[in-house]
Amino acid sequence: MSQHVRALEEKIRSRQARIAVVGLGYVGLPLCVEFAEAGFSVTGIDVDPRKVAGINAGRSHVEDVSSSELAPLVRSRKIRARDHYRGCGKFDAILICVPTPLRKTKDPDISYIVSALDQISREVRPGQVIVLESTTYPGTTEEILRPKLEAGGLKAGKDFFLAFSPERVDPGNKVFTTRNTPKVVGGTTARCTRMAVKLYKAALESVHPVSSTESAEMIKLLENTFRAVNIALVNEIALMCEKLDLDVWEVIDGAATKPFGFMRFYPGPGIGGHCIPLDPHYLSWKLKTLNYSARFIELASEINGNMPSVVARRAAALLNGKKKSVNGSSILVVGVAYKKDTNDLRESPALDVMSLLRDQGARVSFHDPHARTLKIDGGESQHSRPLTAANLKRADLVIVVTDHTDFDYDMIARHATLILDTRNATRGVKSGRAKIHKL
Repeated sequence: MSQHVRALEEKIRSRQARIAVVGLGYVGLPLCVEFAEAGFSVTGIDVDPRKVAGINAGRSHVEDVSSSELAPLVRSRKIRARDHYRGCGKFDAILICVPTPLRKTKDPDISYIVSALDQISREVRPGQVIVLESTTYPGTTEEILRPKLEAGGLKAGKDFFLAFSPERVDPGNKVFTTRNTPKVVGGTTARCTRMAVKLYKAALESVHPVSSTESAEMIKLLENTFRAVNIALVNEIALMCEKLDLDVWEVIDGAATKPFGFMRFYPGPGIGGHCIPLDPHYLSWKLKTLNYSARFIELASEINGNMPSVVARRAAALLNGKKKSVNGSSILVVGVAYKKDTNDLRESPALDVMSLLRDQGARVSFHDPHARTLKIDGGESQHSRPLTAANLKRADLVIVVTDHTDFDYDMIARHATLILDTRNATRGVKSGRAKIHKL
């Protein structure tokens, strides 16, 4: 066993290892908190000075980390933040959690990874463990990170330890958190895997090692491609049920009584967040370079991407049924975050629904207690309106896009006149004066 292995293992065991987390968003900040609560000193690095200032003042900008949880860790110097990489060679572990968006061409944009790597590689030293957590295509760690980090003569598995461990954060999930969601880890060598596993086991409940970084990268893409494809399937079933004049929610409930061979997925106004709309395209892009067409992924993307247009079409049809046109109608969108009980607007289908209806001349407002401000198509900021009886009565149509649990659906049904429920949130609600239609 090399001296670098023994020294790093001892630092991890004694909680003396100095840890840096690059990227302080919804993945990085919870990771900082878990390692700090496990007894490590953690430095967060982010290029956004506002995030850095807030964290150093004990204020959290991430919904899954409360300021009351963060502040004591900052006061005790277990967590600190900065907006530069200087001195990153002093850290024993560096965990990279930067964004990996798609370009308009739906090609992976790994520029944030490359930018962080340029800084880290300048000071990489023997005895460090470096882990990429950002979602990316299979081969990124081996093809991009490893050559850059080894360019100075150090070797992964011998001098330093390189691994990939996909983030599995589910924003707003109170049951499965960073701490208790099993952590997949794959290293560039077996020794790299073992070292990364030791690091994560020191702070998290369950770690699952795999044979390579490529396998770990593929696991993440399979997880979200599985969801994207099944959501697309049930969205298409919803469109079929509309044609057949069937209740898709009743059909799903009936199918779910089968105790084997069926898993519930639900239709909706589209998919959002950073993962499900984007991750399958990393895989599709990679396979195109190998002359393979990922047809399921492309079809699922087409179906899911068209659902906001389906909602806008249904809205127009319902208004026409009341002898109203979309142009000039008052439409209230209830819930705009991409998923229930969060404030996350990334890729939210509500933004597309609102934009499509505005383009047709509708006067569109929204209510969301979690996401109180938004911009449509880069325009002026729009603020959440109160969900009052008067506002509901004034709306020609109310569209439930995000089914937050704290909404009073009985009150909505009592005061609205026409409702389009895209989430089956009004199930079991007495309609009151409202005519309720489901997706």
